[in-house]
Amino acid sequence: MRHVYECPMRWADLDMLGHVNNVTYVDYLQEARVDMLRAHGSRPHGHSGAGGQDDLAEGVVVVRHEVTYLRPLLFTFEPVMIECWVTEVRAASFTIAYEIFRESRSRPGERNVFVRATTVLTPYVFTTERPRRITPEERARLEEFLEPEEERPRPPRLEPVTPSELGRYAVHVRFSDVDVYGHVNNVKYFEYFQEARLLYLTSRLWAEVPSDVPRASIVVAQTDVDYRRPILFRPEPYDCWSRIERVGTRSLTLVSEIHDGETVLARARVTIVFVDPESGRSTEPPEAYRAPLLAAQAAAR
Repeated sequence: MRHVYECPMRWADLDMLGHVNNVTYVDYLQEARVDMLRAHGSRPHGHSGAGGQDDLAEGVVVVRHEVTYLRPLLFTFEPVMIECWVTEVRAASFTIAYEIFRESRSRPGERNVFVRATTVLTPYVFTTERPRRITPEERARLEEFLEPEEERPRPPRLEPVTPSELGRYAVHVRFSDVDVYGHVNNVKYFEYFQEARLLYLTSRLWAEVPSDVPRASIVVAQTDVDYRRPILFRPEPYDCWSRIERVGTRSLTLVSEIHDGETVLARARVTIVFVDPESGRSTEPPEAYRAPLLAAQAAAR
């Protein structure tokens, strides 16, 4: 069984290109996931688990997101559809898969898929700030949506990011970033990594690109985020460090980390593709954009 959620869109979801911003998709996934778990995974009203544990709709934390962006989504007043199901249930974690799509108007029965994603979650007791095991009742509810997939390869290990002022971004947590449990919401991490990436690329690596060079257009193709420890609201900023991991002929991959001193709070790997704004197809960037990337990649080794 799969759960389908009709997700309303907002005009504020769009970026400067008129597409839904890559961060906003993660917000859509969260809405679909909460709707699924509230409808099918919550305990009856007035019931709670041992020790007052929350239900699966709200008593979970995100361990990892993997988001693959397939095509741009434009604004309409009609909701976009999100299908979600469970691919794995372990002792203390479970994985949800998603498709964000619209039904094709020209080809009935076919989908235009905009995003495919997975989220690994673990039940969490917020009063003690500790994860917990999945109960038999919760396992039974989750298994109603279980569609096991072939064992996926483990994500590649991320090498630590060496702090460098060139790749530093100060993460200022806003009060509105924080959820009811006092933690920064998982969606906001994508926003922090986006801000760090834009500052690193546009204001630093590409700051000296001559004005007569055609402007490079980029889109995000893949974002993977590992959540290590909660980020909390405080007046002092956290540090986000970024580096170039790989430079291809039409794409590049960045790795970023959010730190609290020596402690790594979250890690991200983001793949970006250069595109022709007219055709929307991938393209090779001007050499003036590629050369600084190669230099930064070499310096990070």
